[in-house]
Amino acid sequence: LTSQIWSEMRKFSYGTPIRTGVVYGGVSRNFIMQYLSCGCDVLAATPGRLLDMTKRGIISLKQVKYLVLDEADRMLDMGFIGTIREIIDTYGMPDQNTRRCLMFSATFPETIQRLAREILAPNYYFLTVGIVGGAADSINQEVFQVMPQEKRDKLVEILETSNKAKVLVFVETKRGADFLTTFLCQKDINATSIHGDRFQEQREEALKSFKSGLTPILVATSVAARGLDIADVEIVLNFDLPSDIDEYVHRIGRTGRLGNKGHAISFFTPGKDDSLSSSLITVLKNAGQDIPEFLRNQDYASGGPTKNYVTSRDDRGISKRVLKAYTSNNFNEDVQCPPLAVISDEAENWD
Repeated sequence: LTSQIWSEMRKFSYGTPIRTGVVYGGVSRNFIMQYLSCGCDVLAATPGRLLDMTKRGIISLKQVKYLVLDEADRMLDMGFIGTIREIIDTYGMPDQNTRRCLMFSATFPETIQRLAREILAPNYYFLTVGIVGGAADSINQEVFQVMPQEKRDKLVEILETSNKAKVLVFVETKRGADFLTTFLCQKDINATSIHGDRFQEQREEALKSFKSGLTPILVATSVAARGLDIADVEIVLNFDLPSDIDEYVHRIGRTGRLGNKGHAISFFTPGKDDSLSSSLITVLKNAGQDIPEFLRNQDYASGGPTKNYVTSRDDRGISKRVLKAYTSNNFNEDVQCPPLAVISDEAENWD
């Protein structure tokens, strides 16, 4: 994601005196030091490498005027919040009353709310696009009941009729990503993979090949694919469903971007994915999607009826006062910050 953001920064700054920089793991420190020796106006960085370079005195944060945290909830999941706090509090960065801060997050657990209160100015504005934690209605969602031994054949069937569309396939494990990629290649289906055990150069090469369409199938783990911004992904396929509904929404948000229609296909395995049935039904319902009969039956067998999705998110850490604030459109009363500004559901989905 950092590399992609830097690429966009370079486009916007082309032909101007604005100098951009990038800092992330997998790139030689000497190269970064040489590149940043003349300083920069805008820097895209991952938390861990930025902290390392700041500790070494290579990067100074004393002149920071704007701080942007993208995918804040994903950084929380990956354990980076402590690193972010250290970067902000320890190395001379101007406080929240002096700098401007923007924070983007698809979900709002209590930890993210607390971080917002710590690093944003007291009079910050909270804006939402569509349903908090919900899927965009521009994405056609399909869920198939598939037993484990049937998954690979079902995947091949779908890919063979996809007309060489760009398909992002999500699996549960790094080993699973490699095995599935090898299987597809043996079936003469051009595929590559991206996961944490591949070198940075290999991941970038896989992304480049996928973006160009040379390799139309990308098999990925959730962690490796977080934050990927690929404009024309036509199909997201959950070969393995995640255990958390927020992760499901994040995954399918990789398609249907920038006003385009998207398609999300998921393999639901009875016995393995039962705990997801209730919240999955509500995500489908809130987005105006058809709910398969087997999924309704599974939800009923698991103790349905389905709970309301926004309300049930409280079980995963969304505080009741934010739920109340969101549903009443009165964020000021419940969380002591300015009134909630609600953008039309037709606005771009920022997942």
